Amino acid sequence: MSKQDNGGTEEGMRSLAVVRHHDGKSLPDLDRVAEETPVALVFKMMATPLDLERLAVGFALSEGIVGRRAEIFDVEAGFVTGGAEVRLEIAQPAFLALKGRRRSLEGRSGCGVCGIESLALLDLAPGPMAKPARPVIAEAAAIARAAAELPAHQRLMRATGCAHAAAWCGRGGEVKAVFEDVGRHNALDKLIGWLALEGMDPGDGFAFMSSRASYELARKCARAGIPLLATISAPTSLAVDIARRSGVALASFCRHNGFVEYTA
Repeated sequence: MSKQDNGGTEEGMRSLAVVRHHDGKSLPDLDRVAEETPVALVFKMMATPLDLERLAVGFALSEGIVGRRAEIFDVEAGFVTGGAEVRLEIAQPAFLALKGRRRSLEGRSGCGVCGIESLALLDLAPGPMAKPARPVIAEAAAIARAAAELPAHQRLMRATGCAHAAAWCGRGGEVKAVFEDVGRHNALDKLIGWLALEGMDPGDGFAFMSSRASYELARKCARAGIPLLATISAPTSLAVDIARRSGVALASFCRHNGFVEYTA
């Protein structure tokens, strides 16, 4: 996209009125200066328009756009014609790395492969977590409590029948926060963004999802440092593989009276 600056000079420069001082003389003149301007980085996503700042921060963290919360300087959400817009101001090294990834990052409410130019660009190795996950078998009572408490917090699901939920649960299984979205990945990103914005320790609880356990959810938990992912429905084989390699404990088919442990 071309841009014509106010001074009529080449793109990327501005022509400014200056006063040159030399040998005791002062003369008005024009000078060219390199242009520096804020650039908004906007991701196009399909999502439920709730908790948008948390969604953007969680997405940036869980997708590796930034490595830590401190690399996000500002986040601002607003509604525009036909949708909503969230603008992130991120550190320059993170922005340069993002350009080098050559990924369109056009997120949808469906699969996590959307928007990737090549299967070779899929991030299937998030690396081991800094802290090993605690044994899932010790969490039986906590998982049962989370399964029992979650439905009462699913306001959007009760009203529409069309929303996934990502719950943040304490060590005892008490549901502390719930984020809903038409996309399960978006719901988890909102949870991750909330943890980051609130400065909470992701190792001090676990994520409970009302969906199946797809590979993206396991990868996002690994990158966010969430030690346990519990889901109501089944996992995929790739989700199990990623959870095992990264050290995320994975429990699925979670009910009030039991679950299946996949990472023992």
